[in-house]
Amino acid sequence: MLNGKKIVVVMPSYNAARTLARTVAEVPRDIVDEILLVDDASSDETVGLANELGLTVFVHEKNFGYGRNQKTCYREALSRGADIVVMVHPDYQYSPNLIVPMAGMIAYGEYDCIVGSRILGKGALSGGMPLYKYVSNRFLTLFQNILLSAKLSEYHTGFRAFSREVLEALPLNENSDDFVFDNQMLAQVVHFGYRVGELSTPTRYFAEASSINFSRSVKYGLGVLDTSLRFRLHRMKFFKSRLFRMRGQKLLPTYYKQIEVDGVANNALSDRQ
Repeated sequence: MLNGKKIVVVMPSYNAARTLARTVAEVPRDIVDEILLVDDASSDETVGLANELGLTVFVHEKNFGYGRNQKTCYREALSRGADIVVMVHPDYQYSPNLIVPMAGMIAYGEYDCIVGSRILGKGALSGGMPLYKYVSNRFLTLFQNILLSAKLSEYHTGFRAFSREVLEALPLNENSDDFVFDNQMLAQVVHFGYRVGELSTPTRYFAEASSINFSRSVKYGLGVLDTSLRFRLHRMKFFKSRLFRMRGQKLLPTYYKQIEVDGVANNALSDRQ
């Protein structure tokens, strides 16, 4: 807890057994009230290890995708009374030590959303980011800043923190279940006028860290372009996008149910769609 705000860390996970313990070890438990891990049908020992580490664990009955995983993460964090939710990838690519300043900027009312930027400073390439990813990051960010009339150093980081108000208000169920969910969510934050802050964060690219391949990166990039164009056309009233309608679908609790699984996980999720 920080300044009277309950802080919940969420970890969207898929085959993270090799890096999970290292990531959890650096979470500042003096301010973090609970860690939730949502496993997207991993084939390794992620779930068993997460239980051993004392995390609150949810398991998707099949692989629904990174975006759907986040929807579950945020829904469950809100149901547990979180005032601030910090997303940390369990692949140890980002430093959990930075949870304190990220959460603090929200807890003390300076921002509604914080993103950990790999681009601020000079840490991206030195941390091992492939050159093609760096170049595409810079191009897509410039494109989005122009179309969204914003000024962020990057939109593509997976290290983020949100206030409860933001998570309850955004029509997150309108977003993709794939990787472009991240980008759509930030575009929504900008569209609805929430305050976005950035924190320079180092990044680690190594063999065990998860990273999408070239073809998935291309698909993500095209999704970013599509999101940006939808944003601009919606603002210009040429086209009404469900992504940017406040009346769009929020994180409704009818999306899944909890199932008791003895000795495997604390909870399991079952799709109802």
